[in-house]
Amino acid sequence: MSLTPARRRTAAAVLTAALLVPLAACSSDDTKNGTSGSTASGSASAAPGANLTVLAAASLTDVFKTAGAAYEKSHPGTKVTFSFAGSQELVAQVAQGSPADVLVTADTKSMDKVKADTGTPAIIAKNRLVIATGKGNPFKVDELKDLADTKLKVVLAAPEVPAGKYSKKVLDAQKITVKPVSQEPNVRAVLSKVELGEADAGLVYKTDAESAGDKVAAVEIPDAQNAIAQYPAATLKDSKNAEAAAAFVAWLSSPEGQKILQDAGFQKP
Repeated sequence: MSLTPARRRTAAAVLTAALLVPLAACSSDDTKNGTSGSTASGSASAAPGANLTVLAAASLTDVFKTAGAAYEKSHPGTKVTFSFAGSQELVAQVAQGSPADVLVTADTKSMDKVKADTGTPAIIAKNRLVIATGKGNPFKVDELKDLADTKLKVVLAAPEVPAGKYSKKVLDAQKITVKPVSQEPNVRAVLSKVELGEADAGLVYKTDAESAGDKVAAVEIPDAQNAIAQYPAATLKDSKNAEAAAAFVAWLSSPEGQKILQDAGFQKP
């Protein structure tokens, strides 16, 4: 039996409605499952990012700039802003309630001072001291005891700074008395004094000397006379981006984060 044009249109409308019912059900199920009909990758790319503020030890300045750029690239929508200073200054900022998401210090003792304000710290890297001298080592500094020469202008980090504590530890262990011409608020300030020729030598981290390139010469200190710096990283409990902060701290211990740190001269944690 043939259908009239009117009956054919009616049959087509009924068939279309029947087909749309299961499609609507699928769409409803997707919405309930939080997928909205999109693929997993589509959902991930649409996830909101975060603006993270990371308080970090001054000796991490160069490597964290590289790490931050890499992290932002692999985490679209996330912006990482760093505030670099001596660990003692960072701890004071946390204690005063300065808004931030992550804290990374150059020693565990500094981190311990604000343990009530942080999550559980993770050691992300280690470092060691070297003697930084002017380009070409003009005063022929070869070992720690040479720093006791009163003719040398030696600069050290202040005693309350991690680099200053480590410096005091190694000098005291070797019974070497050094009278610094200045004591700086962070290790980068020590490096700067040597770079500018305002000091003949200073104790800095190996990574600091490497970051200066040929502007300074680095004199190695034997392991038996040296001190190992540890860098703990932790989320801050008052962070408004707790999940994103935890993800960044975890990433620092990931293969990608570790490669960046170790390429910059930091040791494995």
